[in-house]
Amino acid sequence: MKNLPAAIAAGLAVLTTAAPAPALAAEARPDTYVVSRDPGVRPEGIAVAGDGTMYVTSVSDGAVYRGNVRDRELRPFLPAGADGRTRAAGVHLDRRGRIFVAGWDTGTLFVHAPDGRLVTRRVAAGAVLNDLALTDDAVYLTDSTGGGLWRAELADGRVGELTPWVPASAFPATPGFLNGIVVTAGGRVALVADQGTGEPGSERLWRVDLVGRTATVVEVAGGQLGADGLLLDGDRLYGVVNFPDGAGGWSFAVNVALLDTDRRTARVVRQSGTAGLAQSPTTIARDGDRLLWVNSQLNAAAPTPPFTVTRVPGLC
Repeated sequence: MKNLPAAIAAGLAVLTTAAPAPALAAEARPDTYVVSRDPGVRPEGIAVAGDGTMYVTSVSDGAVYRGNVRDRELRPFLPAGADGRTRAAGVHLDRRGRIFVAGWDTGTLFVHAPDGRLVTRRVAAGAVLNDLALTDDAVYLTDSTGGGLWRAELADGRVGELTPWVPASAFPATPGFLNGIVVTAGGRVALVADQGTGEPGSERLWRVDLVGRTATVVEVAGGQLGADGLLLDGDRLYGVVNFPDGAGGWSFAVNVALLDTDRRTARVVRQSGTAGLAQSPTTIARDGDRLLWVNSQLNAAAPTPPFTVTRVPGLC
């Protein structure tokens, strides 16, 4: 979710990491998807499977919606409040097709089978679980208010208990608002977005050694990557960022950065078209030759249905 100054309603966060891209570039697909026409849904996280199946969470009530990139309308999949899931932020899929959902201020990780059945539920006491990333042997989650990372082991199809993995004290400066997370190939390094205090210039991108359990600052040039949702595609890192629009308001865009081999530096080389507070995009996912983002309306003065997912303008 977003972390804007106190004068603006703060949002949440979620993440989507780079999953195998659906081979749908030649097919006609909508540029706008309707998540829900009901009031108060406020979608937040998004994941797109290799076959084009799309999952979108609601941070307002914990519902998860499902559809396909070929169809304009999504449908309710996991009901609001079911299994204690009263909030839903980041969402990601593993290789088994299981749906991992970060439960925001419930402090809970929910894992569902492809048919929607609850597989397991793991609790991180006192945490605000925002976004998540999967490796071959673990799932890592950002704690937005606690300022650290939690981890659950994945082994033989089972999900272990959530344990504090990288505490706030492991960072060279106290994190402000940890949000999006991606894990590099090999599962040894995570890149974690920190939206800071909400004031321009307080944002950071952290490089977290998941083995040594330490964090260092990524040196970012040409722009900022204190993002909400992150997406890693090879040496390119995409992040949904927000910044003053020069007219007393705020704009949202996707920044694209090139990373060095060791993931210690990043250079922003491109920016998407922008959106305003009424749209308040949060997270992104790749769908073949394009990017999609979630229009949360989290910071809108009067959120108004329909709640949508749209194509990110100006990027592919």
